[in-house]
Amino acid sequence: MRERRPRLARFLLPCLLAIWPAWAQETVALPEPIPTASSRTFDPHHTRFGFELRTRWGQRVSGQFPQYEGEVSTLADGRHRVRIVLRTGGVVVSGSDRYTALARGPNFFDAQHYPYIEFVSEPHPDTLVRTGGRMRGRLSMHGVTRMETFMLAKAECERPGRDCDVLATGSISREDYGLDGWQFALADRVRFMLRVRLVETAQ
Repeated sequence: MRERRPRLARFLLPCLLAIWPAWAQETVALPEPIPTASSRTFDPHHTRFGFELRTRWGQRVSGQFPQYEGEVSTLADGRHRVRIVLRTGGVVVSGSDRYTALARGPNFFDAQHYPYIEFVSEPHPDTLVRTGGRMRGRLSMHGVTRMETFMLAKAECERPGRDCDVLATGSISREDYGLDGWQFALADRVRFMLRVRLVETAQ
């Protein structure tokens, strides 16, 4: 009886070694990323990321995300992809320290547990910033990720993002992301506003 384990081990070990390379290769295989040719970051002198809500009584509550990062990448096939990361711990509600603290707190953006809001667009043609139109992408906020659509305004110059601002807006449902604080006082929709200019990324 004592020799059964060594014999079993001697039988199983070659089998495991034979299948190990194939198993490992299947586990780590990932889709090929879209190659990036170049990227530009946001110009802090001109870029603004804001949001707006309405109270149940029709009053407007607006705020800003002064702490952000991200880039606009030019892909190898010529299309563009936008990535925006907003830091919820830096959110500011205009004209109110109290509302600023509440917006960062556990009943709304909950910056302690969810410090970032991230938007990553689907690849889109470079002409979109000139003509205006829909820009779809993945929005991650408050532990939830959903596809959302932002509307880009038609550009007012030939080189939007360089000679003039790129403007975009998008509206999301608080309920979709579990932002259920102050339901008695605030309407469900949150409107995001983007005003962006770009600078070349240092190589």
